[in-house]
Amino acid sequence: FVSVTEDLVRRRAEHNNCEIFSLEEISLHQQEIEKLEHLDKWCRELKILYLQNNLIPKIENVGKLKKLEYLNVALNNIERIENLEGCEELKKLDLTANFIGELSSIESLKCNIHLKELFLMGNPCTEFEGYREFVVATLHQLKYLDSKEIERSERIKALQNYPEVKWKIREQERAYLLKRAREKEEAQRKMQERKDEKQKQMDSKLGFDSPDSPQEKPNHTEGDGEQERCRTAENDDEDRKFWEEPTPYTPESRLETHRYIEEKRRAKDNVRESKKREKTAWTLVTAEGKVLNVNVPKLQFSLKDDEENNQIILDLAVYRHLDTSLVDVDVQPTYIRVLVKGKPFQLVLPEEVKPDSSCAKRSQTTGHLVVTMPKAKEIILAKQKVSASVKHSDCNTQQKATRRSGQVEKLEVDPSKYSFPDVTKIIQEKEQTGQGPIKLQPRKITEVKK
Repeated sequence: FVSVTEDLVRRRAEHNNCEIFSLEEISLHQQEIEKLEHLDKWCRELKILYLQNNLIPKIENVGKLKKLEYLNVALNNIERIENLEGCEELKKLDLTANFIGELSSIESLKCNIHLKELFLMGNPCTEFEGYREFVVATLHQLKYLDSKEIERSERIKALQNYPEVKWKIREQERAYLLKRAREKEEAQRKMQERKDEKQKQMDSKLGFDSPDSPQEKPNHTEGDGEQERCRTAENDDEDRKFWEEPTPYTPESRLETHRYIEEKRRAKDNVRESKKREKTAWTLVTAEGKVLNVNVPKLQFSLKDDEENNQIILDLAVYRHLDTSLVDVDVQPTYIRVLVKGKPFQLVLPEEVKPDSSCAKRSQTTGHLVVTMPKAKEIILAKQKVSASVKHSDCNTQQKATRRSGQVEKLEVDPSKYSFPDVTKIIQEKEQTGQGPIKLQPRKITEVKK
């Protein structure tokens, strides 16, 4: 069964910075709770407690909540009002749509002198003759019953007829309790029958699914689709039988319905997981060891060879709002593999790269994955150096030629690099005229001056 856990309470106490010792209000509705416990130890400061739409069969472990003012346990499986004497500040109690048939149990609320509002709508006891008169006469402190105000004249009349009404209520209670005993026996019998039937089905399936002779196995695999259709048909029949069968509305039937729905949900989850496992793995590398180009997620991409920086850049158009935790990048010397939500994208690289020096980043604007992979060979950088030196020598020869011819020197500026002439660089170029050893440089400069 599902009970109240500390983790659940902390998660529902986000408005209080997940602190439970000073918690004054908590909502634990629709949590499928089947046992109420621990709250009186963990949350002593509670004033408002919401527990509606669960499977709680009994009010318990709330007696130490001295400051509790409002308790909502509507839509549960409660059959008796009890264990609320310790809630000294209780002002409002909601027991709507439970299974309270023992109406005399409201006498335990006499101790709650601050109780002003009580809700019992949707309980079997509300069908009893003299129900309202009995409650009004029993609980003098009440101001509202089932959202209807209790008039002074109504209370006087109820007190006058109290002995007679009380006797009627006791008789109806006995009849109801006998009926409940029969319902419990019937529910246990049906539960046992279903267990036996399920056991038989399991035994027959095991006998069918494990053939003695190995020759029957290929036939079994051929008819997998047909068997799956048979299983779905069986499940549909089972569902129809369960939902169409008339059953009394009791705590047992409500609990059984919940368990049945939960069982079906788990079965569906198991089928989904098994299908995921059965999915054929994508062939990323052939048996001969050849790496293949694969794009299962069908993403746009571009592969750029950046010769200037001696690196290869992959731009993969990953979905913009995809969480980065769902993207896994694996760079190898000859290929790159990216798993996007478990789907592989693999690309063979034109040149060998360094996996250790590679880096992957997400674009903040587009969400694209940009992987930068430095090349293993550094030939391109060396070529750039040689070409640069050649260019410098060409510039020097041109400068010498212009000086010898006596023409006016013209300053050439690359507009892509500079927005205005840089005088300091011109002077540096004049000083670095000679090529070769440093000793020869002053001689060349003197020759130029002559």
